[in-house]
Amino acid sequence: MTEMRRWMSGPDGALGARLTVAALAAAILLVPFMLLLVLVKSAFTPLNRLDQGVAADLHAYALQNPAFADVMRFITDALAPETWRVLVGGAAVYMVLRGAPRLAIWAVTTVIVGGVIGLAVKVVVERARPMLPEPVSWAPGWSFPSGHALNAALGAVTLVLVLLPVLHGVWRAVAWVVAALVSLTVAFTRVALGVHWVSDVVAGIILALVVVFATTAAFEAWRRRMGRPPVEPHMQGVEPESVAPKVAHEPR
Repeated sequence: MTEMRRWMSGPDGALGARLTVAALAAAILLVPFMLLLVLVKSAFTPLNRLDQGVAADLHAYALQNPAFADVMRFITDALAPETWRVLVGGAAVYMVLRGAPRLAIWAVTTVIVGGVIGLAVKVVVERARPMLPEPVSWAPGWSFPSGHALNAALGAVTLVLVLLPVLHGVWRAVAWVVAALVSLTVAFTRVALGVHWVSDVVAGIILALVVVFATTAAFEAWRRRMGRPPVEPHMQGVEPESVAPKVAHEPR
C-alpha cells in the first residue's frame, strides 16, 4: 500500500490519473456519436423523419434558388477534405522548419486518424445518400458520417490548436468562433446540396471532436512525462513552447 501511495503521489501517478480522466472524457464524447450510429443503423423513425424533412425543404429551396445552390457548391468544393489536408500539411512543414517536428506529427496524425476512422465507419454503416428528384449535386460513396463535415472540423480545430500560441486576448476566441462557423457552414452545404442527411454531418463533427480530443490528451500526457509544464490546450495550444521566442544570452 505504501508503494502504491508513493506511485500515486509521484509524476507517474499524476500522469496515470490524467490519462484516466482523458479516457473517461473521450468516452463521454463518444456517447452522442454512438447513439447516432445506433439510431441510423436501426432506422429510427423520428430521426428518419427529421432527416427527410430537412432534406426535402432545403432541396426545394435550392431548386427555386439556383444562385443559392451555386454558392453552396462553391463553398463545399473550396473547403473539401483535400483542402484541409493541404492546409494542415503546409502547417506541418512550417512547424518542422521552426523546429517543432512533434507538433507537426501530432497535426498530421490527427487529420489522418480522423479521416481513416470516418471511412471505416462509412463502410460499417453503409447508409445510402439522399435520393432526391432533380438533384442539384452528386457525391459518391456511403453517407454516414459526412466526410466533408468530419474533415472540415478536424482541419479547422487542428489549425486553431497550432495557432493559439501566437494569438493573444480576444483573437483566441475569434479563432475558435471562426473554426466553429467554418465547420458548421461546410456541414450545412452538404445537407443543402442534398448529398447528406442532417445526422450525417452532426456525426461527422462529433467524431472530429472526439479524435482531436483524444490526440491532444495523448500529446499533453507526453509533454508531462517529458517534464514540461502543463498547459490548457484549448487556451494555449498543443505545444506553446514551440513558438516561444528564443532568449539570447548576453555575454558576461
